[in-house]
Amino acid sequence: MAVTSLSGNGRARATMRDVAALAGVSLKTVSRVVNDEPGVSPAVRDRVRSAVRRLDYRPNLAASTLRRTGARTGLVGALVEDISNPYSAGVLRGLEDVARERGTGVLAASLDGGADRERALVHDLVTRRVDALVVMPASERQDYLVGELRTGTPVCFVDRPPRGVECDAVTVDNVLGARLATGHLLDRGHRRVGAVLFQPWISTARDRLAGFVAAHTERGLHAQGRLVVDDLTTAEQATEATHRLLALDDPPTAIFASRNILAAGAARALRDLGLGHEVALVGFDDFPLADLLDPPLTVVRQDMERIGRTAAARVFARVDGDTSPPQHVVLEPVLVPRGSGEISAPS
Repeated sequence: MAVTSLSGNGRARATMRDVAALAGVSLKTVSRVVNDEPGVSPAVRDRVRSAVRRLDYRPNLAASTLRRTGARTGLVGALVEDISNPYSAGVLRGLEDVARERGTGVLAASLDGGADRERALVHDLVTRRVDALVVMPASERQDYLVGELRTGTPVCFVDRPPRGVECDAVTVDNVLGARLATGHLLDRGHRRVGAVLFQPWISTARDRLAGFVAAHTERGLHAQGRLVVDDLTTAEQATEATHRLLALDDPPTAIFASRNILAAGAARALRDLGLGHEVALVGFDDFPLADLLDPPLTVVRQDMERIGRTAAARVFARVDGDTSPPQHVVLEPVLVPRGSGEISAPS
């Protein structure tokens, strides 16, 4: 039998039949070697592996999966808000690290805050027969997943707990994080603390606003509604909002930014106005180079990779047969003082 030539561009990929012909063995023997199954002598195994290397053969995992009843695809689908955002990237890295240890690939996509996009991408991933889903939801409710859950597809939510379905989730204590950030500012004498916040219908934004208010209440103070701007989704919007706050007759002397991109936007506004060392700023979520700003940015940090690793542990436990009730793991954030949040209120 002739062996398919693979030299040159655009030639056909080597097949298992090509490997079998070059090694002088049966297709079944090649399959056993490729899948690391027993029943093949060391000498024959070496001959097959030599043929695999020579032909640059790559197994067709999809076809192999279809041939084996009940087999898994070795893929996990991950839907995050924005792959380019450091928070989403950190969560993905944690998920990927665990998946790699299991020989599992990760198919990831950005939701960009779109509920319709979320449903479409979930449908796409399920069609590709992923073994499990990790979702950072953009939709207000996730009832559309009921069918997939009934058929046994493991799903774990990250960043925000699910609504309308019961599944595993890994989140951070957002109320605590916002209390830490706001309390840090109030304890430095600030009594006019502004806030630039994300979209209010998202649970994390609501929780961070609740923490902002709670920090005031715990100290016998009242959060000033006129100093709170919400429904911000970009750094540019946060810059504009901060400019508006600082143009008030009685402007804030400190600002809490509820997301990393909003903190970056607020920091830009302070730089534009030359107030970086006069108005205190604390952001929720760290990001690369935040410590190189002037002054370095004080943040409430989430352990993004730990979130991803924990979510991976939950879905892989389900893949392996865990049928225990859904678990909601809540991790605690930490305050990282660097300089911008330690500016005291003017006397």
